[in-house]
Amino acid sequence: MLPLVDKPLIQYIVEEAVAADITNIIVISGRGKRAIEDHFDVSYELEEMLKQANKDDLLKEIRGISELANFCYVRQRHMRGLGDAILCARPLIANEPFVVMLADEIIDAPVPAIAQLLELYERFEAPIIGVQEVEPDEVSNYGIIASKQVSDGVFRVTDLIEKPTKAEAPSRMAVIGRYILTPDVFTALAKTPPGKNQEVQLTDALRMVAKQRPMYACNIKGKRYDAGDKLGFLKATVELALKSPEFGERFAHYLKQLSL
Repeated sequence: MLPLVDKPLIQYIVEEAVAADITNIIVISGRGKRAIEDHFDVSYELEEMLKQANKDDLLKEIRGISELANFCYVRQRHMRGLGDAILCARPLIANEPFVVMLADEIIDAPVPAIAQLLELYERFEAPIIGVQEVEPDEVSNYGIIASKQVSDGVFRVTDLIEKPTKAEAPSRMAVIGRYILTPDVFTALAKTPPGKNQEVQLTDALRMVAKQRPMYACNIKGKRYDAGDKLGFLKATVELALKSPEFGERFAHYLKQLSL
C-alpha cells in the first residue's frame, strides 16, 4: 500500500493485469493488511461525500478503483516466502495456469509486462518467467537463469540459481516479479523444503519443474523499478511523477530550480 506518486504500489500491478485482460485477481496478504481489501472495495461514505460536494471527477475515479477487477483475498498465516504464498492460493486455482505478479516490481512499458509473457504462453503453453539483464555486481541479488536462446528475447530455461555469486552466475538474466505458471508448480512447491529463514523458495520449485518439462523466459521490454529498495522507490517516484500528465511539467520545473 506504499503510495507511488498518486496511488499505492499494488494498484499499479492490478492495472497492469487488467490491461492484459486479467480480471480475476487473488491477493495473498497477511495479518494487519486489511487496508488492501478496503482500498479495492466500495467506499459508500466517501462516495456520498464526493457526490454531495459535486466532485464528479473524483467520484468517478474512486468508483473506478472498486470496479477494476474481481478480487479474492487469501491470508498467508506465516511469512514463509514467495513459494509458500503461492501455495496458499492452490485451492482457488486448482488445475488452471495462472499469473504471479509481485507488487514491489513496477514495470513501465508500452505493452504491459505480463501481456508480453502471455503472448509467449499462447505460443508455447508452458511456464514463462519474466527476466531482464542486470549488472554483474547485481546478480547476487536475484534468481539467475541458465538458458539457451530460442529467438530474440526468448530463452529456454535449463536451470535457475537463487542469488549466486558473480562467479557462480550462469548468466546476467535475472528473474523479476512476473511469472506465468502451470499447476505442476504446486506439486513442486509442496516438495520443496524450506531454505534460508525457513522460507519456501519459488526458484527451487521452478528448478524441479524445468527438469520435467519445457520452461521459457521472456526478456521483458520496459523500465523496471525495484520499489522494495529505498533507492529504487525514489527513482520510481521521480521518473513516474515526471511522466504524470497532471503535474509532470510543474514537477520538472521544480527539479530544475533545485539544480540551479
